[in-house]
Amino acid sequence: MSELLFSIFIFTLAAFVGFEVISKVPPTLHTPLMSGSNAISGITIIGSLLIAGRTESPLLTVLGTAAVVCAMINVVGGFLVTDRMLRMFRSQRAAERDGSAH
Repeated sequence: MSELLFSIFIFTLAAFVGFEVISKVPPTLHTPLMSGSNAISGITIIGSLLIAGRTESPLLTVLGTAAVVCAMINVVGGFLVTDRMLRMFRSQRAAERDGSAH
């Protein structure tokens, strides 16, 4: 029980620290940081797959599966946001050539 409580404490602390760090990032750095975040989320997917694949307890399987889903949402969303931000910086000529001019 104390191990679970300790893990919840670490998770909560990491969530607060992560929120504080991300909220201080200026908008000009969001695209490069999003790319780095996608790489970290890829590592998270591997770790969560390892946890989900364990057959020690049903709780580990459920939590691991939830972690896989959350990490995948983060990766896909990160790529969509990065692509959208990069399209904002394209020149009009490149957008016309690619057929994505609005």
